[in-house]
Amino acid sequence: MFRAIVETGSFTGAGAKLRVSQSAVSRQIKLLEEELGDQLFRRVHRKVHLTATGEILLRHTERIFNEIRLLNSHLSDAGRLRRGRLFLAGGMSVCTYLFPYLLKEYRKRHPNVDLRIATGTTEEILRMLRNSEVDIALLSLPFEDPDLKIRHAQTEEMVLVMDRNHPLVAKTEISFTDLVPYTFIHFEKGSNTRRLLESVFAREGIEFDRIMELHNVEITKPLVEKGLGISFVPYPSVSGESTRPGLIYRRVAGKPVYRELGWVFIRSDYIPRTVEQLLSLFEEMKPSFVPIAPQELD
Repeated sequence: MFRAIVETGSFTGAGAKLRVSQSAVSRQIKLLEEELGDQLFRRVHRKVHLTATGEILLRHTERIFNEIRLLNSHLSDAGRLRRGRLFLAGGMSVCTYLFPYLLKEYRKRHPNVDLRIATGTTEEILRMLRNSEVDIALLSLPFEDPDLKIRHAQTEEMVLVMDRNHPLVAKTEISFTDLVPYTFIHFEKGSNTRRLLESVFAREGIEFDRIMELHNVEITKPLVEKGLGISFVPYPSVSGESTRPGLIYRRVAGKPVYRELGWVFIRSDYIPRTVEQLLSLFEEMKPSFVPIAPQELD
């Protein structure tokens, strides 16, 4: 109930989420405060805020929920992996071009595992990890968090994409300065891929006058295809079956741009077998994934 109040922002919202009355929530929180000897919430202008004691309890609550989840996983792991759960998350691009192949094989090998997928921004996914809403996520690097463990997954190339009738298509070699006159479709602010591209542009000394910002590569591609801008996207998102007929992708002036992907999960002495099996399968299937564009793009 305490965590539900934090998540919903009110006692009423917590009651609705847990399907109990508001009075039941208030009564239980009062008992909890009496047991702890301090107030957990304060109300300011009809809004609920955590006290200092509430902040401390929240940090421990997240660890407690995670330990409960790990306990359930550990018990289900006693013996061969016959059942269990695997909740994983990733950005829209990896959910579109990598997860389908990986999870199809995972489901084939472990049909009784409850398999679920979530997507979102990096910030949203990190929150889900800390709240034990997902077991593992595939995210662009780098970032640091003492509560999370990071295992490198693969290096992906970012390629320039434009529509087939774009003026840049006719150039035998494209430089970074050639990009400046056009609208650039960027990743969302705060994402590691956005920071990577901004550092590349700063290094090359270029700045765009017109920028669009999207959270989703799969939305970026049709906008580029319609001639509304240019962008950099992960090569796997425009290769193979993911290719859109109206898109052209190129490497800029022989200067490839790479991003690093990593598996991220809660730091613990115990890793659920469902997660271990996913990581092992990914390494097994890794040679079939093609994250780097061919040399003829130069």
